[in-house]
Amino acid sequence: MPEEFDVVVLGGGPGGYAAALYGASAGLNCAVVEEQRLGGTCLHRGCIPAKELLETATVVRTVRHAHAFGVGTSEPTIDLATSQVRKNGIVDGLTKGLEGLLKGRKVTMVNSRGSLAAGKERTVVCDDGRELVGRAVVLAMGSVPRALSLPGFEYDGVRIMSSDHVLQLDTVPSRVAVVGGGAIGCEFASFLRDVGSEVTILEALPQLLTGVDAQVAQTAARAFAKRGIKALTGVKIIAADTTDKAVTVRYVAKEVEEQLEVDLVIVSVGRRPRTEGVGLLEHGIMIDERGFVVADGTLRTSSPGVYAVGDLVNTPQLAHVAFGEAIVAIQEFLGENPVPIEYDKVPFGIYCHPEVAFCGLTEDAAKAKGIDIETSVHRFMGNGRAMIIGDTDGLVKIVAEKGTGTILGVHLCGPWVTELLTEGFLAVNWQATTHDIGRLIHAHPTLSELFGESALALTGRSLHS
Repeated sequence: MPEEFDVVVLGGGPGGYAAALYGASAGLNCAVVEEQRLGGTCLHRGCIPAKELLETATVVRTVRHAHAFGVGTSEPTIDLATSQVRKNGIVDGLTKGLEGLLKGRKVTMVNSRGSLAAGKERTVVCDDGRELVGRAVVLAMGSVPRALSLPGFEYDGVRIMSSDHVLQLDTVPSRVAVVGGGAIGCEFASFLRDVGSEVTILEALPQLLTGVDAQVAQTAARAFAKRGIKALTGVKIIAADTTDKAVTVRYVAKEVEEQLEVDLVIVSVGRRPRTEGVGLLEHGIMIDERGFVVADGTLRTSSPGVYAVGDLVNTPQLAHVAFGEAIVAIQEFLGENPVPIEYDKVPFGIYCHPEVAFCGLTEDAAKAKGIDIETSVHRFMGNGRAMIIGDTDGLVKIVAEKGTGTILGVHLCGPWVTELLTEGFLAVNWQATTHDIGRLIHAHPTLSELFGESALALTGRSLHS
């Protein structure tokens, strides 16, 4: 007999488990169908494991430069196998905690592949034979790495790697080409350079980190160059030729065909929604030309009672965005008239070195909207705390509306800026002005006081600039 629930969630990643947890906390009877372990890409093949490896890189940098603090050390050695053990322990601990949290809220967990049942509304049928009927269904199947449709770039996990493969590396490759200079590509490039690889980034677009404020992206690119990361932009990839010992990437740069021989290639050209084989089209659920599920501002699909969240929809592919979308979807189901997410104001964090973080409008985007703006830029090289920790590359940039002082965007590059962004995120989303922030006292010496200095400067008066 079919099992009945208020909400059936298909997929146990951030969007899926958040929908179940939030729904359960509102008193709903929820079920989650997930064929692997709970946590999805973020926990098992993305955010958490990648940041653990990047933290390994941070430790390497710290030891390597310890002599500047008067601490004697030898050149650090890298054992990626040990880092992998640590990474897997963190992932396993978080997964068990998540499983316990869902169990504590009496969410029914079904460890099976699921799909929408043919000819039945809001029904998920599982490979183990169970049939779950919900008053609502939340689709949250996530995404998979996009492939590069060019000769020689088929993933083999040895010479041609996706982001999933890289997270399993247990030895340091000597020479690496990273195809794609977006957030994920730059994180991998940063990590591999720190642990000893020669790294070349091949990016098709004119700048690294497309979508990031141009001044911030340039600052990150200069820091990469200082560390020995070679970044080529405006590149057209032609093909890859693989042997038992190496890969030769053929590409065109400045109208000249070039070749680059490396030990492995990391393809980092984004992720695509995972929509195949779950019966979406058969249920009248619209999918756009890029493969994303079409959903409105409250995440309703074209099929009544069916919602879609996370990487399935064409919104920023971030775990915290999936969390927010899950909340909005459940609130909509409950009839609470939720406020749709303003996607141009969500926070972004990129964990390369130096880190990059931002929210709101870039300078170019604000100008394109015809807004009369003013900007303030302060660099970490003059910040006492940055000098103390020995990490002074980067800047704080505020974009504000001229006249009103309303803060439209905050763009950061530098030490721990992914942790510093919260104040900027609140300022943008609460429509704070530079006067609001400028009169607030920031602790000294801290990295965060640079944000206060930047806001104060836009009031027409300042202290250290």
